Amino acid sequence: MILFWTSAAVLAAGAGALVLWRASLAGRVVAGPDPQVAAYRRALAEIDELADRGLLLESERLSVRAEAGRRLIASADRPGEPLGASGKPFIPVAAAGVAALAALAIYLDIGAPSMKDQPFAGRLAAWRARPEEAPPQALAATLNAMAALHPDDPTPLRKLAALDLGMGDGFGAVHALRRAMALAPRDATLPAMLGEVEVLGNNGTITPEARAQFARAIALDPQQQAARYYLAKARIGDGDTAGGLADWRALLAGLAPNDPRRAGLAAEIAAVEQTGHLPTPQQAAAPPSEMTGAIRGMVDGLAARLKTQPDDPEGWVRLVRAYAVLGDINAREQTLADARARYANQPDEIAALTAAAATPPMGGR
Repeated sequence: MILFWTSAAVLAAGAGALVLWRASLAGRVVAGPDPQVAAYRRALAEIDELADRGLLLESERLSVRAEAGRRLIASADRPGEPLGASGKPFIPVAAAGVAALAALAIYLDIGAPSMKDQPFAGRLAAWRARPEEAPPQALAATLNAMAALHPDDPTPLRKLAALDLGMGDGFGAVHALRRAMALAPRDATLPAMLGEVEVLGNNGTITPEARAQFARAIALDPQQQAARYYLAKARIGDGDTAGGLADWRALLAGLAPNDPRRAGLAAEIAAVEQTGHLPTPQQAAAPPSEMTGAIRGMVDGLAARLKTQPDDPEGWVRLVRAYAVLGDINAREQTLADARARYANQPDEIAALTAAAATPPMGGR
């Protein structure tokens, strides 16, 4: 490898020097005769022709011919000039060589000339074998590769959407979900997830686009929990408090007795019954959510990795943001406290952690 880069640098310097040397020689070539001389000669002939045809008076002929003759003599006496010479042509040649040598020196200092080749396929295999140790960009590349290998399976794209949302990339999540929906147009969970991403991207507002996605999910599966939750919430926001509460109560009755979301949804119902309007984001429950379940699996893997490999500031930021997205306030605050203690003397990391903690929860309003 080092031999290759050394040879490349020498060849680059030689090629640059040759080009500049030939350019400097070309700059010394003297230009040919002034084209204005030929033009003035033609002008004199035309003046005589006009006078012979009676189109030019003799007095005018003499004055015009005298002026043209004067300009002809001046052009003929002017020597040719170089096309563009450099007083010191060796300077750019030397500069080209110095640049190539400097690049080689920098590479030898901070590069890795002895590192073996790392084929992308091999790295993908390593990331798939130990996804909990892979950075988010590596996980995204792995999921994209899996989607390409299994073009009829929406599962990798569903996971990619959850990963993008956990990293705060709402646009990437939307793109992945739309690709998945094209593969599985009858899967009710996909439009429900897309609606959730739309809600999150608009600070908790259930937009018309989000409502359309939730309605699509209900049309595919009338029992789709996330879509039922958000459509009921939209009814309450529109002023139909009684209808929205009835939908929420029906949803609560359908949750399993050991479902951890029961307590939160019951508290949200009680808050609306008491106040007549939707609770604040701090009081809101974590909704029944397809996206939440997809994110939760990745979050658990990231949390487990940080316990054994805690020196990963980007990982801590991702974990804090993910807990914020999930609406898991206790886990978010505990993780934020642990990360702040670890990076107490690094203000940039503290600022990134604080920003991550401020991410609105999924479905927050």
